[in-house]
Amino acid sequence: MLKSELIETLVLLGKEFEVLKRNEALINKAHTENQWFTPDFQAVMMNYWSSQLQRENLNSWLNEYSYTDRPKNIGLIMAGNIPLVGLHDLICILCSGHFAMIKPSSEDTTLVKWVTDTLIKLNPALMHSFEYVDKLNTCEALIATGSNNTSRYFEYYFSSIPRLIRKNRNSLAVITGNETEAELQELAKDIFLYFGLGCRNVSKLWIPENYDFNKFFEALESFNFLKNHNKYFNNYTYHKAILLMNLAPHLDNGFLLVKEDSRLSSPLGCLFYSVYKERFDIIDYIDNQKDSIQIVLGDKNFISEALPFGQSQFPELNSYADEIDTLQFLNEL
Repeated sequence: MLKSELIETLVLLGKEFEVLKRNEALINKAHTENQWFTPDFQAVMMNYWSSQLQRENLNSWLNEYSYTDRPKNIGLIMAGNIPLVGLHDLICILCSGHFAMIKPSSEDTTLVKWVTDTLIKLNPALMHSFEYVDKLNTCEALIATGSNNTSRYFEYYFSSIPRLIRKNRNSLAVITGNETEAELQELAKDIFLYFGLGCRNVSKLWIPENYDFNKFFEALESFNFLKNHNKYFNNYTYHKAILLMNLAPHLDNGFLLVKEDSRLSSPLGCLFYSVYKERFDIIDYIDNQKDSIQIVLGDKNFISEALPFGQSQFPELNSYADEIDTLQFLNEL
């Protein structure tokens, strides 16, 4: 298949995501399969992929990469924490000319199957580019996303083949105290979209000394509907009880617990923060935690590698997890 033909198919897939938004039966089926996949958050995902799968974006992204004439079987182990979190990897495999052996998460089969069914409908030749498998005994390379525990298993079991294995990561945001209300509302998206379950969600804040949290909490109010989601609110109430029993100082707005803590990864329903005196306090922390940090958000003039608030769940196609170029990995096989 020509790369240009595949790009045209992906452009059509982007348009199909607009159609999917009106498919209540499939959306409800995906929600039943995974209660974290609410219709509203599924819509966020659909809008994202619809905006990314544009001809200009795809041509610009894929221009530097080759399409192999010696395809290999690539095992693809997908996660299920947010809707279609493994789609970027699948697209990378297809766009490199390899064959995808897909092992989806049991918590995200409905949407993944919709994508592959739609691709075949749009371009029947793609039925020879992927398959669903229970075992990956015959794969020649691996892309896998999982927890720190599962990654150790993957490393051991697939030690004899090229592999790209992703572990737990979290993201942090840096507040200067000069943020506008609009900027803080964008930060709220970085914290709460997909309930905070993604590796690109903010689980940690760095704040200046004597920071007033009032404006911050006001900006979070647009997400107070989270208290109506049983699974999320159960996590919140559980961790609130622990903090109260331990007499641990914290802030509470009714659906988020904010606690000073040096750790990067906070539990669901919680947000950790640290106080900085100098910018170098944050830079040192980032350097020490670089293998556990997915992205940093904030003012680029203050922290050079920071992305703008509100961008955590809307990466460009050439933004790769763990800063490892997936297409380059596939091209070098």
